Amino acid sequence: MTTILKEISITGNGLMKNKPCTVKFVPSKEGKIRYFVGDETFEATVDNVLATDHCVVMGKNKKNSAMLTEHLSAALAFCGIDSIDIYMDETEVPALDGSSKEWVELFKKAGIEKHFFSKPKQYTVSEPVYYLNGKTSLVILPSDELYISYAVNYDHKDLTRRWVAYNPKNQQEIIEARTFGFYKDLKKYQMLGFAQGVTIENTLGLTDEGYTSDLRSEHEPIKHKILDLIGDLYLTGVNPLNLKCQILVKEAGHAVHIKTAKMLKEKLMEHK
Repeated sequence: MTTILKEISITGNGLMKNKPCTVKFVPSKEGKIRYFVGDETFEATVDNVLATDHCVVMGKNKKNSAMLTEHLSAALAFCGIDSIDIYMDETEVPALDGSSKEWVELFKKAGIEKHFFSKPKQYTVSEPVYYLNGKTSLVILPSDELYISYAVNYDHKDLTRRWVAYNPKNQQEIIEARTFGFYKDLKKYQMLGFAQGVTIENTLGLTDEGYTSDLRSEHEPIKHKILDLIGDLYLTGVNPLNLKCQILVKEAGHAVHIKTAKMLKEKLMEHK
């Protein structure tokens, strides 16, 4: 069980609603990742996911839910934190820089404490887990080591039939990979009430010529897809970075990640 050493908080505006939100993190010995929003308390699990339309929304009801949690969940996975209480004064966590970078830095600043000094358990799957639907696929296979490959085929000169594989050497590039979207679609989404907090700092815009800002690393948008996947799969209750599996993904998103995570939860087994 791993938590933080001291209480710490951060404030910023949400990506969807652009409302300021303060999130407070409190050390816990409960062995759970718990959210406290309004008068509701709920665990960060796939069973508590309410929506995946534009981001992951968790809770027991929409009034007291936690929106845009995927980058925070990924940061918890990268830091190995599996026991923490999260208090929110709004229903959306801050966008920060659109990646997991500032969340990871925040947890390191608080200090990370392991209550039981043993290596985390490794898990695999009892049988293949997969979701196949047209051009979209997500397949998880037993293996002796973790391998993640994410493929996309976007209408963009750098992101047509491209794929990126996760490995420990590019972990920091994945942590720092920002959320993205086609710049031409921004006004449409804002008219619908979404993406109100998008800025050039927290979102990488895709344009006909390239991008609205310099890339932090090659194929940054695909690395962000891996970031989202890690955050979404952590809602199984098992850190995906502790899986002994091959995870092969093609043109998926939060909805597919969560559907597969629900199936994965039932097939997890300790790796011997």
